[in-house]
Amino acid sequence: MFKKMFVCLSALIIFTATLAMAEVNPAQIELEKATNEIFNKIGGKVKSIKPAPVKGLYEILIEKDGKSGIVYLDESRKHLMQGMILSIDGLQPVFSHPQDMLQPKQQTSLDVTKIPVESAFVMGNPKGTKKLYVFTDPDCPYCHKMHDELKKLATIAPDVAIHIMLFPLPMHPGAYDKARVVLETMSQELMDKAFAGKEMPKPTKESSKAAVDAIVKFAGENGISGTPTLVLGDGSIVVGGRDAESLNVLLGSK
Repeated sequence: MFKKMFVCLSALIIFTATLAMAEVNPAQIELEKATNEIFNKIGGKVKSIKPAPVKGLYEILIEKDGKSGIVYLDESRKHLMQGMILSIDGLQPVFSHPQDMLQPKQQTSLDVTKIPVESAFVMGNPKGTKKLYVFTDPDCPYCHKMHDELKKLATIAPDVAIHIMLFPLPMHPGAYDKARVVLETMSQELMDKAFAGKEMPKPTKESSKAAVDAIVKFAGENGISGTPTLVLGDGSIVVGGRDAESLNVLLGSK
């Protein structure tokens, strides 16, 4: 009897091991290897990979500097995307990863008196009674479009001071120096070139490094992890870009 039990147990162990080996997906292993190589370049660690809610994308949970966040990678592994996928029903964010694995809930407001405005580039009317703070990255494609809308806003809303908080994201290593150059020169021309993807000179002053670092530090401490992120005069946080007319309406109601 014991011999039969031993034989059955051995067979079960062999079957389980065989099943586990069969479940190893070579494509998944290759994906994980390639993804780790991508994020090692920016100092990030891949914690988990799942198919995104949208077909053709992978949802990747990464960790950097002790914080977790979601980015998306296309199936060709040539494009990274940052932002949120919203459901049509209710326009709420949807994720493949459980909510408890993600960053804490995005805060909805902050104290504008703590924003390091001394590190800002001001568009529009510097003495305007209405304030808008824009956390933006010169190499973010969404920010490129947003930049054009901000220039329109400066024209249609002459009483608005638009504080450009240059916030280079880790996935855009070239954006850091572009931000520095803009803050060194305070040149609208160079600002426009940066957001148009044109060639920029190199930074030369250490003070600009401290200015950009102050913005990055503030953003990290206040739950701002993506661009563009807008902060209205009353401290309300608006994630994502808006057109000039919508911004004007938002500012008028605050």
